[in-house]
Amino acid sequence: QSQSQVPVAVQCQEAQLVVTVHRDLFGNGRLVSAAELSLGPAACKHSRLDPSRNTVTFSAGLHECGSTVQITPDSLIYRTLLTYQPSPGSNPVIERSSPAVIPIECHYPRRDNVSSGAIRPTWAPFSSALAAEEKLLFSLRLMNGAAFTGFRLGDVLTLQAEVGTRSHVPLRLFVDSCVATLSPGAEASPHYAIIDFNGCLVDGRSDATSSAFVTPRPRQDVLRFQIDVFRFSGDPRNLIYITCHLKVTPAEQSPDPQNKACSFNKARNTWAPVEGTRDICRCCELGNCGSPA
Repeated sequence: QSQSQVPVAVQCQEAQLVVTVHRDLFGNGRLVSAAELSLGPAACKHSRLDPSRNTVTFSAGLHECGSTVQITPDSLIYRTLLTYQPSPGSNPVIERSSPAVIPIECHYPRRDNVSSGAIRPTWAPFSSALAAEEKLLFSLRLMNGAAFTGFRLGDVLTLQAEVGTRSHVPLRLFVDSCVATLSPGAEASPHYAIIDFNGCLVDGRSDATSSAFVTPRPRQDVLRFQIDVFRFSGDPRNLIYITCHLKVTPAEQSPDPQNKACSFNKARNTWAPVEGTRDICRCCELGNCGSPA
């Protein structure tokens, strides 16, 4: 039986992976115990034990137990690892088995149905891979109904930034910067910064404006902000171009000074984030939020 038994079988289901481990892990007749096995860097314990078949089963969500994801043009690849850590024997002076780390992968086609199958593990040491960048569809839309009839000074514009992705990875969207100009392109002159310093809505710091990010977000991958209508002094043109730089982080990543959405609260004379702790907005007042380490 141990000859035909696959030592580790993996089922890649829609929202989770199921790893079934035969206790005769090395095919030598020596059974490992369930307590000596764990899944992922978070060392998740087994969810099921089948004494009749001598199997140990782990069930975990695709994002659980410290798994990583790599995004390719065609696939989403979730990676985790099965760890065997033998417990010390009755005599601590000698060891009869070695620890082992077995890489586990689940591949999901980005446009097809999920399929599952068994894999044979290799005994190579596990090493994590950096996630590849996914091509994302960003959009910036004017939400006001008056878009085709024009705006007057005193009106408020509502803009919605959004990212479209079919990825399994939940994303949080940020507006890094927005610049208003009289001709296309953020480098045109004259220009006026609406959002700057990695997500500080600096227009809200100006006198007599109510410009701010809308909180709470409709979704993590959507961010809305409102700005008071303005025009450039001494210029008769009424057409203004707004160029914004959008970016995303994994939704589970905590906002920080480089990834944030901060508005200025005039009543309290302080900056406040849409989410995260207030300290991430302190750099807005300094006008320098540094760069990622």
